Amino acid sequence: MTKSIEFRAKLACLYAGAVWGLFWIPLRALEDAGLHELWITAVYFLIPTVCLLPINLWRWQKVMSGGIQLQITAMLSGGALLLYSTSIVYTEVVRAMLLFYLTPVWATILARFFLNDAITPTRVASMVLAVTGMLTIFGLGAQFPVPQNIGDWLGLGSGFLWAIAMVRIRMIKSHSAIELTVGFFQWSLIFSAVAAFLIAPEHIPSIEKVLPALPLLIIFMALLVLPGTYASLWGPKFLSPGIVGLLFMTEIVVGAISVALLAGEPFGVREITGVILIAGASLLEPFLSLHFSRTKHY
Repeated sequence: MTKSIEFRAKLACLYAGAVWGLFWIPLRALEDAGLHELWITAVYFLIPTVCLLPINLWRWQKVMSGGIQLQITAMLSGGALLLYSTSIVYTEVVRAMLLFYLTPVWATILARFFLNDAITPTRVASMVLAVTGMLTIFGLGAQFPVPQNIGDWLGLGSGFLWAIAMVRIRMIKSHSAIELTVGFFQWSLIFSAVAAFLIAPEHIPSIEKVLPALPLLIIFMALLVLPGTYASLWGPKFLSPGIVGLLFMTEIVVGAISVALLAGEPFGVREITGVILIAGASLLEPFLSLHFSRTKHY
């Protein structure tokens, strides 16, 4: 693998994380429109699934050639997204993000066992910085991020599922990110729709409720969510799952700032300090790698 591809993969993961930091905005718009919690995710995933249907039909042979392995990876990543998006509805946005972003820990451990990836001192330092940043945002340990409600548990579970999906993407590089993106949203829609129909069939949303939020949803999907999802499934093919998890932590930086600006949640010295630590954790390993690469050329 060339350094150019590796660098682009890192940029893709940084970008994807930043995009997911704004993921909560259209979800909250659907919540404000009066949709039931479970139907929010079903409507949310319906739009990209419909948009990607022509691509799915056009590339059906590639989908078929991917077989069950492609679908398993898509199911894991889609299931992770479903748990995460539902957790945002049932708990605070920042709590959902922080619990999800124990992902680097799970990914590093899984990659050690299944990919024989080394756990380097730099990786350990990055994870320490990340956890310290999370604890800082939570209040220097006063509110240690232990799951306290169903939303917290969903956030924790989504991070673990995502780590498994990242390991599989790294293991099976032949799967196209296009097919993974299509499957990602398809399975997210299937899982969320089944859950909504089983648990809250009486709360099927009316067209009148959904229409006011549609313009925002379509804009987010076209400009951010679809390209961000593709980047989040393309980049991990070329990187260690542990570093992927760290790079995705730009979501916390963007998410914490956007929540403070748009939702009025607190963002003071403590939050700024935590964001800086988390940003440092996500950039430490790529920065050192670039530095040593340049040093070798001199």
